[in-house]
This record gives sequence, structure tokens and C-alpha cells, in this order.
Amino acid sequence: MNTKLTLTIEKGVIEKAKRYAKKEGRSLSDIIENYLKVITDEPNDPDLELTPIVKSLKGAFRSNEKFDYKEELTEVLSSKYLSK
Repeated sequence: MNTKLTLTIEKGVIEKAKRYAKKEGRSLSDIIENYLKVITDEPNDPDLELTPIVKSLKGAFRSNEKFDYKEELTEVLSSKYLSK
């Protein structure tokens, strides 16, 4: 269930954030929601601590459902090492 949230943020920050969201093809609400999820999620492994950079990137990448990471990696590595 979605709930409306009102925030008070500097105008310049909002304008930059909107440009960033547009460039990324995402809504500002989606970016903020994902950020809040990252900072409030409890880690699954207590011994594993994510760095601030990794935490900031968590949830930032979206791919279509047909994306196959292993296939893409194979293609890139094949073209890099087998085409010589």
C-alpha cells in the first residue's frame, strides 16, 4: 500500500534530483523509496557489512525480466579474450 509523504527540501536539491531521475528513467518517488529501503533494511548476514557506496547503489539497477547476467558476461568476456 502506498502512502503520500510530504517532505521539505531545498528547491535546488529537488530540481537536481528531478533531473537525475529523468536521466535515469525513474521517478523521484521510486528513487527515494529505494533509498529509504536501503537505509532501513537489516542485513541478512550480521558479519557482512556493506560499504556506503554499495549501500547507495543497492536497488539502483533495474533490468528487464529477460536479462540474463551470465549470458551477458559470457558475451563480453568472449569478445574481449577470444576475438584477438
